[in-house]
Amino acid sequence: MKNIFKNTALVLSLMAFFSLSLTSCNRSDDETDDLPQEELSDVLLIVTDQADGAAETYDYQVNGSQNPTIKLEDGHTYNVEAKFMNGDENVTQEILDAKDEHFLVYDFPNSDITLTRTDGASSTRADGNHVGLFTKWVVNKAVKNTAATSTQLKLTLYHEPKTVAETSSASGNGLVYGQQSGGETDAQAFYNIANK
Repeated sequence: MKNIFKNTALVLSLMAFFSLSLTSCNRSDDETDDLPQEELSDVLLIVTDQADGAAETYDYQVNGSQNPTIKLEDGHTYNVEAKFMNGDENVTQEILDAKDEHFLVYDFPNSDITLTRTDGASSTRADGNHVGLFTKWVVNKAVKNTAATSTQLKLTLYHEPKTVAETSSASGNGLVYGQQSGGETDAQAFYNIANK
């Protein structure tokens, strides 16, 4: 009878050990998911006019009911920085820490804006493509078709895309900057665009 209890205790100990081992493996796998969607509450665009240095911050709240309106002046050039927030915590560093796994696509369907990625080394991928956290916008025409019901920028952060390119292509009356294939959407933000 003693042997049965000893063997049962041994089996239970081994099961507990393997269970804990599996749990800790799963936990570390979750930790490598650097920026889960559920941890993003806001996507900020900090738009600075090169002419006078005036900066405006536009806060897209994930699952919010309204899109912020970015006011741009035709003929002006703006430096734009994208930041990703989890409540009051800036989690953009997590994108920088895993820059080879991220890529931003900017879609301007009703604007004539020339976008250039100005990322430094900290946000340039090993394949030479810039993530797109820092950009320069030359505004030729903020709103191309004034009859359109809404003029938006759709900003998408992709995680682990198979391929990326900084090329542009047509998008409605405007352009989309950046191409990707595969991967998952970490975040998507929408902004209205209006003339200043």
